Amino acid sequence: MSFLILAFAAGVLTIVSPCILPVLPFVLARAGRPFLRNGLPLLLGMALAFTAVATLAAVGGGWAVQANEYGRLAALGLLAVFALTLMFPGFADRLSRPLVALGARLASSSEGGDPSLLSSLLLGVATGLLWAPCAGPVLGLILTGAAIQGANAGTSLLLLAYAGGAATSLALSLLAGGRVYALLRRSLGISHWARRGMGAAVLAGVALIATGLDTGLLSRLSLSNTSRIEQALLNAFQPQASQEPGMGGGADAEVPAPEPITLAAANPGAPAAPADWSDRTFAPLAGATGWINTPPLAGADLRGKVVLVDFWTYSCINCLRTLPYIRAWADKYREAGLVVVGVHSPEFAFEKNEGHVRRAVKDLGIHYPVAIDSQHAIWRGFQNQSWPALYFVDAQGRVRHQLFGEGQYEASERLIQKLLAENGKGARAGGLVAVQGEGVQAAPGGRVMSGETYVGHERAVNFVPEGGLQPDRRHGYEPAAAVKLNHWTLGGEWTVEAERAVAAQAGARLAYRFRARDLHLVLGREAGAAPVRFRVRIDGQPPGKSRGTDIAADGSGVIDAHRLYQLVRLPASAGDHLFEIEFLDPGAQVYAFTFG
Repeated sequence: MSFLILAFAAGVLTIVSPCILPVLPFVLARAGRPFLRNGLPLLLGMALAFTAVATLAAVGGGWAVQANEYGRLAALGLLAVFALTLMFPGFADRLSRPLVALGARLASSSEGGDPSLLSSLLLGVATGLLWAPCAGPVLGLILTGAAIQGANAGTSLLLLAYAGGAATSLALSLLAGGRVYALLRRSLGISHWARRGMGAAVLAGVALIATGLDTGLLSRLSLSNTSRIEQALLNAFQPQASQEPGMGGGADAEVPAPEPITLAAANPGAPAAPADWSDRTFAPLAGATGWINTPPLAGADLRGKVVLVDFWTYSCINCLRTLPYIRAWADKYREAGLVVVGVHSPEFAFEKNEGHVRRAVKDLGIHYPVAIDSQHAIWRGFQNQSWPALYFVDAQGRVRHQLFGEGQYEASERLIQKLLAENGKGARAGGLVAVQGEGVQAAPGGRVMSGETYVGHERAVNFVPEGGLQPDRRHGYEPAAAVKLNHWTLGGEWTVEAERAVAAQAGARLAYRFRARDLHLVLGREAGAAPVRFRVRIDGQPPGKSRGTDIAADGSGVIDAHRLYQLVRLPASAGDHLFEIEFLDPGAQVYAFTFG
Protein backbone atom coordinates (compact mmCIF):
# COMPACT_ATOMS: atom_id res chain seq x y z
CA MET A 1 0.00 0.00 0.00
CA SER A 2 2.83 2.40 0.85
CA PHE A 3 4.36 2.02 -2.59
CA LEU A 4 0.98 2.58 -4.25
CA ILE A 5 0.77 5.92 -2.41
CA LEU A 6 4.32 6.77 -3.49
CA ALA A 7 3.53 5.90 -7.13
CA PHE A 8 0.41 8.07 -7.04
CA ALA A 9 2.36 10.99 -5.52
CA ALA A 10 5.03 10.72 -8.22
CA GLY A 11 2.30 10.80 -10.85
CA VAL A 12 0.82 13.95 -9.32
CA LEU A 13 4.24 15.62 -9.60
CA THR A 14 4.24 15.20 -13.39
CA ILE A 15 2.08 18.34 -13.68
CA VAL A 16 5.20 20.44 -12.91
CA SER A 17 7.35 18.41 -15.28
CA PRO A 18 8.03 19.86 -18.74
CA CYS A 19 7.25 16.53 -20.40
CA ILE A 20 3.54 17.07 -19.67
CA LEU A 21 3.40 20.17 -21.87
CA PRO A 22 2.89 18.44 -25.26
CA VAL A 23 -0.22 16.56 -24.07
CA LEU A 24 -1.62 19.41 -21.97
CA PRO A 25 -3.37 21.02 -24.99
CA PHE A 26 -5.09 17.71 -25.77
CA VAL A 27 -6.62 17.78 -22.30
CA LEU A 28 -7.41 21.50 -22.13
CA ALA A 29 -9.18 21.25 -25.50
CA ARG A 30 -12.03 19.74 -23.44
CA ALA A 31 -12.19 22.80 -21.17
CA GLY A 32 -15.63 24.39 -20.91
CA ARG A 33 -17.49 21.12 -21.44
CA PRO A 34 -19.18 18.85 -18.86
CA PHE A 35 -16.38 17.12 -16.96
CA LEU A 36 -18.15 13.80 -16.39
CA ARG A 37 -18.89 13.25 -20.11
CA ASN A 38 -15.71 14.80 -21.53
CA GLY A 39 -12.75 15.30 -19.24
CA LEU A 40 -13.20 12.23 -17.03
CA PRO A 41 -13.46 9.67 -19.89
CA LEU A 42 -10.48 11.33 -21.61
CA LEU A 43 -8.29 11.09 -18.51
CA LEU A 44 -9.46 7.54 -17.83
CA GLY A 45 -8.54 6.49 -21.38
CA MET A 46 -5.16 8.19 -21.05
CA ALA A 47 -4.37 6.43 -17.75
CA LEU A 48 -5.45 2.99 -19.01
CA ALA A 49 -3.53 3.33 -22.30
CA PHE A 50 -0.35 4.44 -20.54
CA THR A 51 -0.63 1.57 -18.04
CA ALA A 52 -1.11 -1.01 -20.79
CA VAL A 53 1.73 0.31 -22.95
CA ALA A 54 4.17 0.65 -20.03
CA THR A 55 3.40 -2.88 -18.82
CA LEU A 56 3.88 -4.36 -22.29
CA ALA A 57 7.09 -2.41 -22.84
CA ALA A 58 8.49 -3.64 -19.53
CA VAL A 59 7.65 -7.33 -19.99
CA GLY A 60 7.18 -7.79 -23.72
CA GLY A 61 10.52 -6.76 -25.14
CA GLY A 62 11.18 -5.28 -28.55
CA TRP A 63 7.95 -6.39 -30.23
CA ALA A 64 5.88 -4.41 -27.73
CA VAL A 65 7.98 -1.29 -28.27
CA GLN A 66 7.60 -1.64 -32.05
CA ALA A 67 3.84 -2.13 -31.75
CA ASN A 68 3.62 0.98 -29.59
CA GLU A 69 5.45 2.97 -32.28
CA TYR A 70 2.69 2.10 -34.77
CA GLY A 71 0.12 3.10 -32.16
CA ARG A 72 1.89 6.42 -31.64
CA LEU A 73 1.85 7.16 -35.37
CA ALA A 74 -1.88 6.45 -35.54
CA ALA A 75 -2.50 8.61 -32.48
CA LEU A 76 -0.47 11.47 -33.95
CA GLY A 77 -2.57 11.37 -37.12
CA LEU A 78 -5.81 11.25 -35.16
CA LEU A 79 -4.89 14.19 -32.94
CA ALA A 80 -3.59 16.23 -35.89
CA VAL A 81 -6.99 15.84 -37.55
CA PHE A 82 -8.63 16.75 -34.25
CA ALA A 83 -6.53 19.94 -34.12
CA LEU A 84 -7.41 20.92 -37.69
CA THR A 85 -11.13 20.46 -37.06
CA LEU A 86 -10.82 22.73 -34.03
CA MET A 87 -9.12 25.41 -36.14
CA PHE A 88 -11.29 25.05 -39.26
CA PRO A 89 -14.89 23.92 -38.59
CA GLY A 90 -15.58 23.49 -42.31
CA PHE A 91 -12.63 21.17 -42.76
CA ALA A 92 -14.58 18.03 -41.82
CA ASP A 93 -17.38 18.87 -44.27
CA ARG A 94 -15.00 19.25 -47.24
CA LEU A 95 -13.10 16.01 -46.66
CA SER A 96 -14.65 12.59 -46.52
CA ARG A 97 -11.90 10.27 -45.38
CA PRO A 98 -12.94 8.12 -42.39
CA LEU A 99 -10.14 9.37 -40.14
CA VAL A 100 -11.16 12.99 -40.77
CA ALA A 101 -14.76 12.14 -40.02
CA LEU A 102 -13.61 10.50 -36.79
CA GLY A 103 -11.57 13.61 -35.97
CA ALA A 104 -14.62 15.80 -36.59
CA ARG A 105 -16.71 13.58 -34.31
CA LEU A 106 -14.08 13.84 -31.58
CA ALA A 107 -13.86 17.59 -31.96
CA SER A 108 -17.63 18.33 -32.09
CA SER A 109 -18.36 22.01 -32.08
CA SER A 110 -19.03 23.78 -28.83
CA GLU A 111 -22.34 24.97 -30.25
CA GLY A 112 -23.47 21.43 -31.10
CA GLY A 113 -24.25 18.61 -28.70
CA ASP A 114 -21.74 17.07 -26.28
CA PRO A 115 -19.45 14.42 -27.74
CA SER A 116 -20.15 10.87 -26.64
CA LEU A 117 -18.36 9.16 -23.79
CA LEU A 118 -16.79 6.79 -26.32
CA SER A 119 -15.24 9.60 -28.39
CA SER A 120 -13.72 11.22 -25.28
CA LEU A 121 -12.40 7.84 -24.16
CA LEU A 122 -10.87 7.24 -27.59
CA LEU A 123 -9.18 10.63 -27.55
CA GLY A 124 -7.81 9.77 -24.09
CA VAL A 125 -6.40 6.47 -25.38
CA ALA A 126 -4.63 8.37 -28.18
CA THR A 127 -3.21 10.80 -25.62
CA GLY A 128 -2.00 7.92 -23.44
CA LEU A 129 -0.16 6.39 -26.40
CA LEU A 130 1.73 9.64 -26.93
CA TRP A 131 2.47 10.62 -23.34
CA ALA A 132 6.15 10.11 -22.49
CA PRO A 133 6.66 11.20 -18.87
CA CYS A 134 10.11 12.34 -17.73
CA ALA A 135 11.02 9.11 -15.96
CA GLY A 136 12.16 9.84 -12.42
CA PRO A 137 13.38 7.42 -9.73
CA VAL A 138 9.89 6.19 -8.82
CA LEU A 139 8.77 5.37 -12.37
CA GLY A 140 12.15 3.75 -13.03
CA LEU A 141 11.73 1.56 -9.96
CA ILE A 142 8.19 0.59 -10.97
CA LEU A 143 9.29 -0.37 -14.50
CA THR A 144 12.20 -2.38 -13.10
CA GLY A 145 9.83 -4.28 -10.84
CA ALA A 146 7.52 -4.93 -13.81
CA ALA A 147 10.40 -6.29 -15.89
CA ILE A 148 11.54 -8.59 -13.07
CA GLN A 149 8.18 -9.81 -11.80
CA GLY A 150 6.53 -10.15 -15.19
CA ALA A 151 2.98 -9.21 -16.06
CA ASN A 152 0.86 -9.37 -12.92
CA ALA A 153 -1.80 -7.38 -11.13
CA GLY A 154 0.66 -5.83 -8.68
CA THR A 155 2.95 -4.17 -11.20
CA SER A 156 0.04 -3.05 -13.38
CA LEU A 157 -1.65 -1.56 -10.31
CA LEU A 158 1.50 0.46 -9.52
CA LEU A 159 1.64 1.79 -13.08
CA LEU A 160 -2.06 2.61 -12.90
CA ALA A 161 -1.50 4.45 -9.61
CA TYR A 162 1.25 6.52 -11.27
CA ALA A 163 -0.99 7.30 -14.26
CA GLY A 164 -3.88 8.04 -11.89
CA GLY A 165 -1.79 10.60 -10.06
CA ALA A 166 -0.96 12.32 -13.33
CA ALA A 167 -4.63 12.21 -14.37
CA THR A 168 -5.62 13.80 -11.04
CA SER A 169 -3.29 16.75 -11.66
CA LEU A 170 -4.59 17.12 -15.20
CA ALA A 171 -8.19 16.97 -13.95
CA LEU A 172 -7.53 19.92 -11.66
CA SER A 173 -5.96 21.79 -14.59
CA LEU A 174 -8.95 20.94 -16.78
CA LEU A 175 -11.46 22.15 -14.21
CA ALA A 176 -9.52 25.38 -13.73
CA GLY A 177 -9.20 25.82 -17.49
CA GLY A 178 -12.94 25.30 -17.90
CA ARG A 179 -13.68 28.15 -15.53
CA VAL A 180 -11.33 30.47 -17.41
CA TYR A 181 -12.83 29.44 -20.75
CA ALA A 182 -16.39 30.07 -19.50
CA LEU A 183 -15.40 33.50 -18.14
CA LEU A 184 -13.83 34.53 -21.46
CA ARG A 185 -16.82 33.30 -23.40
CA ARG A 186 -19.32 35.25 -21.28
CA SER A 187 -17.36 38.48 -20.97
CA LEU A 188 -15.55 38.74 -24.30
CA GLY A 189 -17.41 36.48 -26.72
CA ILE A 190 -14.19 35.13 -28.16
CA SER A 191 -14.98 31.41 -27.97
CA HIS A 192 -14.46 31.03 -31.74
CA TRP A 193 -10.91 32.39 -31.57
CA ALA A 194 -10.18 30.55 -28.31
CA ARG A 195 -11.24 27.36 -30.09
CA ARG A 196 -8.84 28.08 -32.95
CA GLY A 197 -6.05 28.91 -30.50
CA MET A 198 -6.56 25.63 -28.73
CA GLY A 199 -6.48 23.81 -32.06
CA ALA A 200 -3.14 25.48 -32.82
CA ALA A 201 -1.84 24.41 -29.39
CA VAL A 202 -2.91 20.81 -30.04
CA LEU A 203 -1.18 20.90 -33.43
CA ALA A 204 1.97 22.28 -31.77
CA GLY A 205 1.83 19.42 -29.26
CA VAL A 206 1.62 16.90 -32.09
CA ALA A 207 4.64 18.54 -33.74
CA LEU A 208 6.65 18.43 -30.50
CA ILE A 209 5.97 14.72 -30.03
CA ALA A 210 6.57 13.84 -33.70
CA THR A 211 9.98 15.56 -33.66
CA GLY A 212 11.03 14.16 -30.28
CA LEU A 213 11.31 17.56 -28.64
CA ASP A 214 8.90 16.47 -25.91
CA THR A 215 11.64 14.30 -24.34
CA GLY A 216 14.61 16.40 -25.37
CA LEU A 217 14.32 20.19 -25.44
CA LEU A 218 11.49 20.35 -22.90
CA SER A 219 13.46 18.28 -20.42
CA ARG A 220 16.35 20.72 -20.61
CA LEU A 221 13.98 23.66 -20.11
CA SER A 222 12.73 22.20 -16.84
CA LEU A 223 12.13 24.79 -14.16
CA SER A 224 11.66 22.27 -11.38
CA ASN A 225 13.57 19.16 -10.47
CA THR A 226 10.84 16.60 -9.81
CA SER A 227 13.43 13.81 -9.71
CA ARG A 228 14.91 15.34 -6.58
CA ILE A 229 11.48 15.48 -4.93
CA GLU A 230 10.73 11.90 -6.00
CA GLN A 231 14.05 10.69 -4.58
CA ALA A 232 13.28 12.39 -1.27
CA LEU A 233 9.87 10.67 -1.18
CA LEU A 234 11.49 7.36 -2.11
CA ASN A 235 14.01 7.68 0.70
CA ALA A 236 11.21 8.50 3.14
CA PHE A 237 9.20 5.47 2.03
CA GLN A 238 12.21 3.17 1.67
CA PRO A 239 11.66 1.05 4.78
CA GLN A 240 8.10 0.30 3.67
CA ALA A 241 8.55 0.32 -0.10
CA SER A 242 11.39 -2.16 -0.04
CA GLN A 243 9.00 -4.78 1.31
CA GLU A 244 6.62 -4.55 -1.65
CA PRO A 245 6.91 -7.64 -3.87
CA GLY A 246 8.81 -6.90 -7.05
CA MET A 247 10.33 -3.65 -5.82
CA GLY A 248 13.75 -5.04 -5.00
CA GLY A 249 16.65 -2.91 -6.16
CA GLY A 250 19.57 -3.72 -8.34
CA ALA A 251 23.09 -4.75 -7.58
CA ASP A 252 23.95 -1.88 -5.25
CA ALA A 253 20.40 -0.96 -4.29
CA GLU A 254 19.60 -0.40 -0.66
CA VAL A 255 17.81 -3.38 0.84
CA PRO A 256 16.16 -3.71 4.23
CA ALA A 257 18.76 -4.08 6.94
CA PRO A 258 18.71 -7.81 7.74
CA GLU A 259 17.78 -8.90 11.21
CA PRO A 260 20.86 -10.12 13.08
CA ILE A 261 21.13 -13.89 12.90
CA THR A 262 20.63 -15.20 16.43
CA LEU A 263 21.51 -18.79 17.16
CA ALA A 264 20.11 -20.85 20.00
CA ALA A 265 22.71 -23.12 21.56
CA ALA A 266 22.53 -26.62 20.13
CA ASN A 267 21.12 -28.89 22.82
CA PRO A 268 21.48 -32.61 22.19
CA GLY A 269 18.68 -33.32 24.64
CA ALA A 270 16.19 -30.98 23.01
CA PRO A 271 13.16 -32.44 21.20
CA ALA A 272 13.82 -33.28 17.58
CA ALA A 273 12.46 -30.98 14.90
CA PRO A 274 9.20 -32.11 13.28
CA ALA A 275 9.77 -34.85 10.72
CA ASP A 276 7.14 -33.58 8.27
CA TRP A 277 8.69 -32.66 4.95
CA SER A 278 7.64 -29.37 3.30
CA ASP A 279 7.93 -29.74 -0.46
CA ARG A 280 6.42 -26.29 -1.17
CA THR A 281 9.71 -24.48 -0.54
CA PHE A 282 11.42 -26.05 -3.55
CA ALA A 283 8.42 -26.20 -5.88
CA PRO A 284 9.56 -22.99 -7.68
CA LEU A 285 12.70 -24.81 -8.90
CA ALA A 286 10.50 -26.33 -11.60
CA GLY A 287 10.54 -22.90 -13.26
CA ALA A 288 14.26 -23.11 -14.09
CA THR A 289 15.01 -22.75 -17.80
CA GLY A 290 18.22 -24.77 -17.41
CA TRP A 291 20.69 -26.18 -14.91
CA ILE A 292 24.48 -26.03 -14.59
CA ASN A 293 26.69 -28.56 -12.75
CA THR A 294 23.75 -30.89 -12.08
CA PRO A 295 20.69 -32.53 -13.62
CA PRO A 296 17.44 -30.69 -12.78
CA LEU A 297 16.75 -30.66 -9.04
CA ALA A 298 13.39 -30.96 -7.30
CA GLY A 299 12.22 -31.19 -3.73
CA ALA A 300 12.66 -34.96 -3.67
CA ASP A 301 16.37 -34.55 -4.47
CA LEU A 302 16.83 -32.19 -1.50
CA ARG A 303 14.82 -34.11 1.10
CA GLY A 304 16.77 -34.45 4.33
CA LYS A 305 19.43 -31.95 3.24
CA VAL A 306 20.28 -28.54 4.64
CA VAL A 307 20.02 -26.21 1.64
CA LEU A 308 21.42 -22.72 1.06
CA VAL A 309 19.65 -20.96 -1.85
CA ASP A 310 21.60 -18.01 -3.28
CA PHE A 311 19.89 -15.57 -5.68
CA TRP A 312 22.55 -13.84 -7.74
CA THR A 313 23.41 -12.46 -11.16
CA TYR A 314 26.85 -12.40 -12.68
CA SER A 315 27.22 -8.65 -13.28
CA CYS A 316 26.17 -7.76 -9.70
CA ILE A 317 29.16 -6.54 -7.66
CA ASN A 318 27.49 -7.41 -4.33
CA CYS A 319 26.82 -10.94 -5.60
CA LEU A 320 30.41 -11.34 -6.74
CA ARG A 321 31.73 -10.26 -3.33
CA THR A 322 29.66 -12.95 -1.56
CA LEU A 323 30.84 -15.75 -3.88
CA PRO A 324 34.13 -16.54 -2.06
CA TYR A 325 32.17 -17.35 1.11
CA ILE A 326 29.48 -19.38 -0.65
CA ARG A 327 32.07 -21.41 -2.58
CA ALA A 328 33.97 -22.07 0.65
CA TRP A 329 30.82 -23.19 2.53
CA ALA A 330 29.81 -25.46 -0.35
CA ASP A 331 33.22 -27.17 -0.27
CA LYS A 332 33.57 -27.41 3.50
CA TYR A 333 30.10 -28.69 4.39
CA ARG A 334 29.26 -30.82 1.34
CA GLU A 335 30.07 -34.08 3.12
CA ALA A 336 28.06 -32.95 6.17
CA GLY A 337 24.90 -32.66 4.08
CA LEU A 338 24.85 -29.03 2.89
CA VAL A 339 23.62 -28.40 -0.65
CA VAL A 340 24.18 -24.95 -2.12
CA VAL A 341 21.83 -24.03 -4.98
CA GLY A 342 22.65 -20.87 -6.89
CA VAL A 343 19.70 -19.26 -8.66
CA HIS A 344 20.86 -16.99 -11.47
CA SER A 345 18.08 -14.41 -11.92
CA PRO A 346 19.12 -11.77 -14.49
CA GLU A 347 18.92 -8.02 -14.06
CA PHE A 348 19.90 -7.02 -17.60
CA ALA A 349 18.72 -8.57 -20.86
CA PHE A 350 22.17 -9.94 -21.77
CA GLU A 351 22.17 -12.01 -18.55
CA LYS A 352 19.25 -14.03 -19.94
CA ASN A 353 21.61 -15.59 -22.48
CA GLU A 354 22.32 -19.12 -21.25
CA GLY A 355 25.70 -19.20 -22.95
CA HIS A 356 26.75 -16.05 -21.08
CA VAL A 357 25.64 -17.56 -17.77
CA ARG A 358 27.48 -20.85 -18.37
CA ARG A 359 30.66 -18.97 -19.26
CA ALA A 360 30.38 -16.83 -16.13
CA VAL A 361 29.84 -19.87 -13.88
CA LYS A 362 32.95 -21.49 -15.32
CA ASP A 363 35.07 -18.33 -15.09
CA LEU A 364 33.98 -17.70 -11.48
CA GLY A 365 34.91 -21.22 -10.40
CA ILE A 366 31.40 -22.20 -9.28
CA HIS A 367 31.02 -25.98 -8.95
CA TYR A 368 27.78 -26.28 -6.98
CA PRO A 369 24.36 -26.55 -8.76
CA VAL A 370 23.08 -23.40 -10.47
CA ALA A 371 19.49 -22.97 -11.67
CA ILE A 372 19.09 -20.64 -14.66
CA ASP A 373 16.09 -18.45 -13.80
CA SER A 374 15.89 -16.36 -16.97
CA GLN A 375 12.10 -15.88 -16.68
CA HIS A 376 12.28 -15.01 -12.93
CA ALA A 377 9.91 -17.88 -12.13
CA ILE A 378 11.97 -19.03 -9.12
CA TRP A 379 12.45 -15.41 -8.05
CA ARG A 380 8.68 -14.93 -7.96
CA GLY A 381 8.12 -18.28 -6.30
CA PHE A 382 10.36 -17.26 -3.40
CA GLN A 383 8.94 -13.70 -3.48
CA ASN A 384 12.52 -12.52 -3.58
CA GLN A 385 13.37 -8.82 -3.56
CA SER A 386 17.07 -8.25 -4.22
CA TRP A 387 20.48 -9.46 -5.30
CA PRO A 388 22.13 -11.16 -3.51
CA ALA A 389 19.65 -12.97 -1.27
CA LEU A 390 20.33 -16.06 0.84
CA TYR A 391 17.65 -18.49 2.03
CA PHE A 392 18.66 -20.97 4.76
CA VAL A 393 16.47 -24.10 4.52
CA ASP A 394 16.53 -26.87 7.14
CA ALA A 395 16.31 -30.60 6.54
CA GLN A 396 12.50 -30.47 6.80
CA GLY A 397 12.31 -28.04 3.88
CA ARG A 398 11.48 -24.99 6.02
CA VAL A 399 13.07 -21.57 5.37
CA ARG A 400 14.64 -20.72 8.72
CA HIS A 401 16.24 -17.40 7.78
CA GLN A 402 16.56 -14.95 4.87
CA LEU A 403 19.45 -12.57 4.36
CA PHE A 404 19.41 -9.74 1.79
CA GLY A 405 22.65 -8.07 0.73
CA GLU A 406 26.23 -8.62 1.79
CA GLY A 407 27.71 -9.24 5.23
CA GLN A 408 27.00 -11.31 8.35
CA TYR A 409 29.23 -14.06 7.01
CA GLU A 410 30.29 -15.40 10.42
CA ALA A 411 26.71 -15.55 11.70
CA SER A 412 25.58 -17.14 8.43
CA GLU A 413 28.15 -19.90 8.73
CA ARG A 414 27.22 -20.58 12.34
CA LEU A 415 23.58 -20.87 11.27
CA ILE A 416 24.61 -23.45 8.66
CA GLN A 417 26.46 -25.36 11.38
CA LYS A 418 23.41 -25.23 13.64
CA LEU A 419 21.07 -26.56 10.95
CA LEU A 420 23.50 -29.37 10.16
CA ALA A 421 23.74 -30.22 13.87
CA GLU A 422 19.95 -30.37 14.11
CA ASN A 423 20.05 -32.83 11.22
CA GLY A 424 22.41 -35.08 13.19
CA LYS A 425 25.48 -34.34 11.12
CA GLY A 426 27.50 -33.05 14.08
CA ALA A 427 29.11 -30.08 12.39
CA ARG A 428 31.67 -28.44 14.66
CA ALA A 429 30.67 -25.13 16.27
CA GLY A 430 34.04 -23.53 15.51
CA GLY A 431 36.37 -23.60 12.57
CA LEU A 432 34.94 -20.85 10.38
CA VAL A 433 36.23 -20.57 6.82
CA ALA A 434 39.02 -18.09 6.10
CA VAL A 435 38.16 -16.19 2.91
CA GLN A 436 40.17 -13.59 1.02
CA GLY A 437 38.41 -12.34 -2.11
CA GLU A 438 40.54 -11.05 -4.96
CA GLY A 439 39.87 -8.61 -7.79
CA VAL A 440 36.18 -7.75 -8.10
CA GLN A 441 35.43 -10.29 -5.36
CA ALA A 442 37.44 -8.39 -2.73
CA ALA A 443 35.55 -6.83 0.17
CA PRO A 444 34.69 -3.12 -0.28
CA GLY A 445 37.24 -0.68 1.08
CA GLY A 446 36.56 2.08 3.58
CA ARG A 447 33.51 4.29 3.39
CA VAL A 448 31.89 4.13 -0.06
CA MET A 449 30.13 7.42 -0.86
CA SER A 450 29.03 6.53 -4.41
CA GLY A 451 26.22 4.12 -5.22
CA GLU A 452 25.09 2.12 -8.22
CA THR A 453 24.20 4.40 -11.12
CA TYR A 454 22.32 3.20 -14.19
CA VAL A 455 23.11 4.67 -17.60
CA GLY A 456 19.96 3.58 -19.49
CA HIS A 457 17.27 6.28 -19.55
CA GLU A 458 14.72 4.10 -17.74
CA ARG A 459 16.57 4.39 -14.41
CA ALA A 460 19.17 7.09 -15.04
CA VAL A 461 19.67 9.77 -12.38
CA ASN A 462 22.19 12.56 -11.82
CA PHE A 463 23.00 13.04 -15.50
CA VAL A 464 24.36 16.49 -16.41
CA PRO A 465 23.28 18.67 -18.02
CA GLU A 466 20.04 17.86 -16.21
CA GLY A 467 17.29 16.47 -18.44
CA GLY A 468 19.65 16.20 -21.38
CA LEU A 469 19.29 12.49 -22.18
CA GLN A 470 17.66 11.79 -25.55
CA PRO A 471 15.83 8.45 -25.21
CA ASP A 472 16.16 5.85 -27.96
CA ARG A 473 17.68 8.06 -30.63
CA ARG A 474 21.22 8.82 -31.77
CA HIS A 475 22.38 12.16 -30.43
CA GLY A 476 25.58 14.16 -30.19
CA TYR A 477 26.32 15.10 -26.55
CA GLU A 478 28.47 17.95 -25.29
CA PRO A 479 30.04 16.94 -21.96
CA ALA A 480 29.27 19.17 -18.98
CA ALA A 481 32.04 21.56 -18.03
CA ALA A 482 31.72 20.70 -14.33
CA VAL A 483 30.62 17.39 -12.83
CA LYS A 484 29.62 17.24 -9.16
CA LEU A 485 30.05 14.23 -6.88
CA ASN A 486 27.98 11.24 -8.03
CA HIS A 487 26.96 12.96 -11.27
CA TRP A 488 27.93 11.89 -14.79
CA THR A 489 27.99 13.19 -18.34
CA LEU A 490 28.37 12.00 -21.93
CA GLY A 491 30.41 13.29 -24.85
CA GLY A 492 30.20 12.38 -28.54
CA GLU A 493 27.58 10.33 -30.40
CA TRP A 494 25.43 8.01 -28.26
CA THR A 495 22.12 6.16 -28.43
CA VAL A 496 20.68 5.97 -24.90
CA GLU A 497 18.29 3.02 -24.67
CA ALA A 498 16.13 1.89 -21.76
CA GLU A 499 18.79 -0.14 -19.93
CA ARG A 500 22.03 0.91 -21.65
CA ALA A 501 23.84 3.56 -23.66
CA VAL A 502 25.51 2.52 -26.93
CA ALA A 503 28.51 4.40 -28.33
CA ALA A 504 27.50 5.28 -31.89
CA GLN A 505 31.00 6.25 -33.07
CA ALA A 506 34.65 6.10 -32.09
CA GLY A 507 35.63 8.76 -29.59
CA ALA A 508 32.42 8.58 -27.52
CA ARG A 509 33.19 9.54 -23.91
CA LEU A 510 31.71 9.19 -20.45
CA ALA A 511 32.76 10.86 -17.17
CA TYR A 512 31.71 10.28 -13.53
CA ARG A 513 32.87 11.96 -10.30
CA PHE A 514 33.00 9.39 -7.50
CA ARG A 515 34.24 8.74 -3.97
CA ALA A 516 35.15 5.09 -3.38
CA ARG A 517 38.16 2.80 -3.59
CA ASP A 518 36.89 0.77 -6.54
CA LEU A 519 34.94 1.74 -9.65
CA HIS A 520 33.31 -0.90 -11.84
CA LEU A 521 31.40 -0.57 -15.07
CA VAL A 522 29.05 -3.15 -16.61
CA LEU A 523 29.98 -3.22 -20.29
CA GLY A 524 29.21 -5.25 -23.39
CA ARG A 525 29.49 -5.33 -27.17
CA GLU A 526 27.36 -6.55 -30.06
CA ALA A 527 27.35 -10.34 -30.46
CA GLY A 528 29.95 -11.41 -32.99
CA ALA A 529 31.57 -7.95 -33.17
CA ALA A 530 35.26 -7.34 -32.66
CA PRO A 531 36.44 -6.36 -29.16
CA VAL A 532 35.93 -2.66 -28.40
CA ARG A 533 39.03 -0.75 -27.26
CA PHE A 534 38.84 1.92 -24.59
CA ARG A 535 41.08 4.21 -22.55
CA VAL A 536 40.61 5.30 -18.91
CA ARG A 537 41.78 8.47 -17.16
CA ILE A 538 41.59 9.33 -13.46
CA ASP A 539 41.69 13.05 -12.73
CA GLY A 540 42.99 13.56 -16.27
CA GLN A 541 45.94 11.14 -15.90
CA PRO A 542 46.59 7.47 -16.75
CA PRO A 543 45.64 5.32 -13.72
CA GLY A 544 49.08 3.80 -13.10
CA LYS A 545 48.98 1.94 -9.79
CA SER A 546 45.31 2.90 -9.38
CA ARG A 547 44.27 0.71 -12.29
CA GLY A 548 41.61 -1.95 -11.89
CA THR A 549 42.15 -5.59 -12.76
CA ASP A 550 40.66 -5.18 -16.26
CA ILE A 551 42.96 -2.43 -17.61
CA ALA A 552 46.65 -1.74 -18.03
CA ALA A 553 48.61 0.94 -16.19
CA ASP A 554 48.26 3.30 -19.16
CA GLY A 555 44.47 2.99 -18.92
CA SER A 556 43.99 0.82 -22.02
CA GLY A 557 41.52 -2.05 -22.09
CA VAL A 558 39.08 -3.96 -24.30
CA ILE A 559 35.47 -5.06 -24.03
CA ASP A 560 35.54 -8.76 -24.91
CA ALA A 561 32.25 -9.91 -23.32
CA HIS A 562 29.18 -8.75 -21.44
CA ARG A 563 30.29 -8.55 -17.81
CA LEU A 564 31.36 -6.30 -14.96
CA TYR A 565 34.77 -4.66 -15.48
CA GLN A 566 36.90 -3.36 -12.61
CA LEU A 567 38.48 -0.17 -13.96
CA VAL A 568 39.73 1.61 -10.83
CA ARG A 569 41.34 0.31 -7.62
CA LEU A 570 42.66 3.28 -5.63
CA PRO A 571 45.09 2.86 -2.73
CA ALA A 572 42.40 4.44 -0.53
CA SER A 573 38.91 5.85 -0.98
CA ALA A 574 39.54 9.33 0.45
CA GLY A 575 38.58 12.31 -1.69
CA ASP A 576 36.63 12.77 -4.91
CA HIS A 577 38.03 11.66 -8.25
CA LEU A 578 36.94 12.24 -11.83
CA PHE A 579 36.71 9.03 -13.86
CA GLU A 580 36.78 9.35 -17.65
CA ILE A 581 36.55 6.64 -20.28
CA GLU A 582 36.86 7.06 -24.04
CA PHE A 583 35.81 4.29 -26.42
CA LEU A 584 38.21 4.05 -29.35
CA ASP A 585 35.80 1.93 -31.41
CA PRO A 586 32.03 2.22 -31.91
CA GLY A 587 29.60 -0.28 -30.42
CA ALA A 588 30.44 -0.12 -26.72
CA GLN A 589 27.39 -0.89 -24.56
CA VAL A 590 27.38 0.75 -21.11
CA TYR A 591 24.89 -0.39 -18.46
CA ALA A 592 25.76 0.69 -14.92
CA PHE A 593 28.43 1.95 -12.52
CA THR A 594 29.06 0.14 -9.24
CA PHE A 595 31.55 0.92 -6.49
CA GLY A 596 33.40 -0.68 -3.63
